[in-house]
Amino acid sequence: MNIKKAAETTKLTADTIRYYERVGIIGAVPRLENGIRDFDERSLTQLHFAKIMRNAGMSIEALKQYIDLIYEDNEATIPARKAMLVDAADEMDQKINDLVVARDYLRSKVDNYYGHMRDMEQKLVSDE
Repeated sequence: MNIKKAAETTKLTADTIRYYERVGIIGAVPRLENGIRDFDERSLTQLHFAKIMRNAGMSIEALKQYIDLIYEDNEATIPARKAMLVDAADEMDQKINDLVVARDYLRSKVDNYYGHMRDMEQKLVSDE
């Protein structure tokens, strides 16, 4: 599969895919004789994994470090890998909690729009 199709399949841009390959987030993508990338199942799996981890908020640097530890294939790095995943999950939990608080605040404002928000909006635009 070429990069255009891989981009469509993964919903990543071709530039992002090239970047992930260049910095080692995904392994080298097999190429055809003419040099065109030929994405295989392994490459797509790596892209899917990278996308999920980035959506979870993991930085490129942390993701690269995690991938490097995977490629070391050393049992001694498992605690470090697990800790990185726990940290990422904890950060995501905090973001979710922050979003829930913000959503609840907005819902409260909607529910009390005429009792509070409309007055506040008028104060924002009033010269008085």
